[in-house]
Amino acid sequence: MRILILLGPPGAGKGTQAKEIAARHGLIQLSTGDMLRAAVKVGSPVGRKAKAMMDKGELVPDAIVIKIICDRLEEPDCRRGAILDGFPRNLAQAAALDNVLADKRKKVNAVIELRVDDEELIKRIAGRFTCSRCGEGYNDASKRPKAEGVCDVCGSTTFTRRPDDNAQTMRTRLMVYYRETSPLIGYYFCKGNLRTVDGMAPIANVGREIDKVLGEIKESK
Repeated sequence: MRILILLGPPGAGKGTQAKEIAARHGLIQLSTGDMLRAAVKVGSPVGRKAKAMMDKGELVPDAIVIKIICDRLEEPDCRRGAILDGFPRNLAQAAALDNVLADKRKKVNAVIELRVDDEELIKRIAGRFTCSRCGEGYNDASKRPKAEGVCDVCGSTTFTRRPDDNAQTMRTRLMVYYRETSPLIGYYFCKGNLRTVDGMAPIANVGREIDKVLGEIKESK
């Protein structure tokens, strides 16, 4: 089993890459939010604990989230491996995850940092817009419709922009990332399983670099 974590600030492309990696390598993309909702829905013991806290409007403790993750990793469809989506978010969560995985004789095999230039990232996010009809994504700087004002995919002439896709909001989100999540880069570097990929490269190039890392993991087993 290969367990992979993608690190990088919001907008670095983690979600896009996780989805494509999962499809190419037969891995399962595990979202903590989706797993929490699934555990609550089936009424598992840990799901019932989580539901009681969620019903009160409380945050679900890390211990419960990690238990849900580890239980999910035991299911047959995760036999080839999984990509953790949105977890861990801080050093305490990373250490707790390592301890629980070690008890199950598992480990995080690789952590891939999508390294980006902050100013370019802000421009990338602030320039995003999507087709209102089909959801095709565009960008003011890097991907405008071939015919101005007309969606390449469905021909719609209506587009939308997320209200939080602006420079000021992005700077605030980056501040949270650097304060809470970026220390994980040093943590995993010291553990010897950090790899860095140029997150500003074209999506296909980023994917190829990640594939190389996964190939190295497979060969070293």
